[in-house]
Amino acid sequence: MLSHLDGTTRFSVIIGTPIAQVRSPGGITRVFQARGLNALVVPMEVAPADVGGLVGALAKVPNLDGIVVTVPHKPAAFACCADMSERARFLGAVNVMRRRLAGDFAGDHVDGESLLAALRSSGFDPAGSRALLLGAGGAGSAIGLALLEAETRFLAIVDTDMTRRDQLVARLSARFPGRCATGAPEPRGFDLVVNATPAGMRPGDAPPLDVSLLSSGMTVADAVTPPGISALIAGARSAGCKTVTGQEMFDAGVGLLADFLLGDGR
Repeated sequence: MLSHLDGTTRFSVIIGTPIAQVRSPGGITRVFQARGLNALVVPMEVAPADVGGLVGALAKVPNLDGIVVTVPHKPAAFACCADMSERARFLGAVNVMRRRLAGDFAGDHVDGESLLAALRSSGFDPAGSRALLLGAGGAGSAIGLALLEAETRFLAIVDTDMTRRDQLVARLSARFPGRCATGAPEPRGFDLVVNATPAGMRPGDAPPLDVSLLSSGMTVADAVTPPGISALIAGARSAGCKTVTGQEMFDAGVGLLADFLLGDGR
């Protein structure tokens, strides 16, 4: 909760559609408060056609710190940035934008770093591992890049959209030759399984793979949140796997988002 709200309060917004499910506003606001800042985050539902106009208007607001971006606006937000991190440039998308004093935005994409932080907090180091990634969309692309940058030995990627899957594999393979390939939803032989698809988001959703094939030597991570415990995570725990939930990934990422919004180089 804000200790006070007045004319000195700074704010950021999170944009997406739909927006009702996002948890970032409260999480980042709590980080701001823990740091003693008079600042908050406000959710805004924005149609895809309106992203450019909104970003242009927000660039003119001096007490705006920045914009957190969720689906489906990450590529459109990238096009609105005057500068961006190297990983955001590779992905062609951003999930956080910082307003600079010049009245423009710098962008970054920290979904992959959020997962790495959560994995390492759980005791799993991806270096030298074999990883199976389910999902080649925005979050999946960022996670795939982060895993390979963290020295994952081999990454197999699965997506029902085979064109999207093949395009991501080609781009990652050009940067990391021999370490990335298309795969199947078959976890045997992998050290790490990551779900970056929407499977598990709705009540009654089946897990994105056959959990009976999981074994106790694996670590299983699910980017889906809510629910707190997805069908995949429940199945993985029953199999004796170490797990990282979407909530744990979210908790790791909130600090990264706040750091970027308040970072140097404004």
